[in-house]
Amino acid sequence: MLLGRTLSLYLSARFLRTILLVFATVFALVYTLDLVELMRRAADTEGATPGLMARLSLYRTPAIAEQVFPFSILFGSMVALLNLSRRLELVVARAAGISAWQFLQPAILVGLGLGLATAMLYNPLSAFLKDRAQQLESSVFSRRMKSVGPELWLQNRSVDGSAVIKADGGDSGEAARITGVSTFVFDRQGRFVERVEAPEAVLRDGYWEFRDATVFSTAEEPQLYGTYLLASNLDASQVRQTITPAESVPFWQLSQTIARREAAGLDATRYRLQYGTLIARPVLFVAMVLVAASFSLRFFRFGGVAKMIGGGVAAGFGLYVSTELMRDLGNAGIVSPAVAAWLPALVGSLLGTLALLYQEDG
Repeated sequence: MLLGRTLSLYLSARFLRTILLVFATVFALVYTLDLVELMRRAADTEGATPGLMARLSLYRTPAIAEQVFPFSILFGSMVALLNLSRRLELVVARAAGISAWQFLQPAILVGLGLGLATAMLYNPLSAFLKDRAQQLESSVFSRRMKSVGPELWLQNRSVDGSAVIKADGGDSGEAARITGVSTFVFDRQGRFVERVEAPEAVLRDGYWEFRDATVFSTAEEPQLYGTYLLASNLDASQVRQTITPAESVPFWQLSQTIARREAAGLDATRYRLQYGTLIARPVLFVAMVLVAASFSLRFFRFGGVAKMIGGGVAAGFGLYVSTELMRDLGNAGIVSPAVAAWLPALVGSLLGTLALLYQEDG
């Protein structure tokens, strides 16, 4: 049975306001701590003004705060339910014949809506600002921002043949630059021609430029070149998507990135997992609402509120840890990306539902 429109809007507004207030508090705390750290780093850096550091921290904070959004759902839902209980609004609702499942409907809808909004709107925005932050940080502190993660592999094709490029890392501030490069060059018939080793390579318009390269071939002694050119069909956006960690790719570009990596014969497990995680986020938020409800519907006059809140926090933290654990297992290839992305959210929702059934219906 659905609630009336007026009561549904009232409860939805209460849940949404409380959750956003908790998230804003966390966002402000993260911003303040990050700004203090940047000001410490910028103490001896020329041109690093307080205003510039404040802008840099504002660019960096959304990506960090996105990781703790599930806790905002958990704490916001608990605070909203406890306030409703403290003000006896839940008592009045129960006296009017409204069950816990009915007055939780607005909270569940709010969780679903926020899950969709954070995946489809907030995530692309935070990824864009994170990219801007990396570029700004690279220019301010005069150093390249290296990507963190496994080595990079690129499939390069041209009219002369093909090449497999392995790199130790890439410059996310300048997408067409890779470092620690080892390239295996093949002719049009697929026969090995030579191997090129270089400390770095930069993708120009239609070709790679290797600097201080050493070329090994079966026909002659190793040759040293200050600059070595290799024709390429790649563009800067393709290289950037390969360099960029999966967590930094916006939601709307993940499917395209997965297709490109698989077409190039590269592993797309991390990107599939990230895509599945974002798709499953609404279900995870609903699980947080159900966990919060299972620990927050006890009336104040029964006492034990502190123990109840502690239990809810512990349960939410356990769900978050299990989500990160499954993510690590998925990245390692131990479980499939679909299982790693959906299992914690589904299990959390089922356990929250089970706890509420036991609590409300015996």
